[in-house]
Amino acid sequence: MKLKKKGLLSICFILFLLSFSFPHEVSAVGTIDDLTNAVGSQSGETSDVVKLYVLMGLLSLAPTFLILTTSFTRIIVVLSFVRSSLGTQQNPPNLVLTGIALFLTFFIMQPIYSQVADDALTPYLNEEISGQEAFERAEEPIKQFMYQQTRDEDIKLFLDISETKKPEDLQELPLTIIVPAFVISELRTAFSIGFLIFIPFLVIDIVVASILMSMGMFMLSPVMISLPFKLLLFVLVDGWYLVVESLVTGFQ
Repeated sequence: MKLKKKGLLSICFILFLLSFSFPHEVSAVGTIDDLTNAVGSQSGETSDVVKLYVLMGLLSLAPTFLILTTSFTRIIVVLSFVRSSLGTQQNPPNLVLTGIALFLTFFIMQPIYSQVADDALTPYLNEEISGQEAFERAEEPIKQFMYQQTRDEDIKLFLDISETKKPEDLQELPLTIIVPAFVISELRTAFSIGFLIFIPFLVIDIVVASILMSMGMFMLSPVMISLPFKLLLFVLVDGWYLVVESLVTGFQ
């Protein structure tokens, strides 16, 4: 129970700190400590209220940061390709696919969130470090995760567009560069996996369509006939197990 609570706190803390990274120059926006001290310098209770108010407001950005800085993008795209290749239209429903993708994301990102909680969240709550230092510590494992999944070509693309020189240290890469590079890399990987998923089901569709045409059944939809065979194939090979296994291990 403590581990789950620490994970949720670290997620909120990451969202709170990352919101100050756009633009990347945090000093231009101001640190958390500066904001709260400026408003609540005369009252400790006022300062706490301001912190809570700012945090609740920034939590509205949670979906954006959840999609763009975690494994959620690749997972939900691949699961959508699985449903499309089966031809089941709305089965599983969008709510089910989103829920699976969300909890798989938490499972994959748990070590990173734990590191953020230990290195940044706990010292900041204990008032051992400032908001600026907490931001820098929280940013490091997130950047490391995204960099491991991002192609150098994609990073170079945004560096060239922004006319920014590639830094020698990974931690000097601004989030405005590594986040979009990470997203397009994830989309490329997800579409590559989706292509491989489509191949066996496409073969079944072609075979069924050829048989129906040879029998002269032009009015019978091949999709209606091939759907049970595709479902049977997917169940026999334990498709959901293979898909989830490949997604999780792909981030390790």
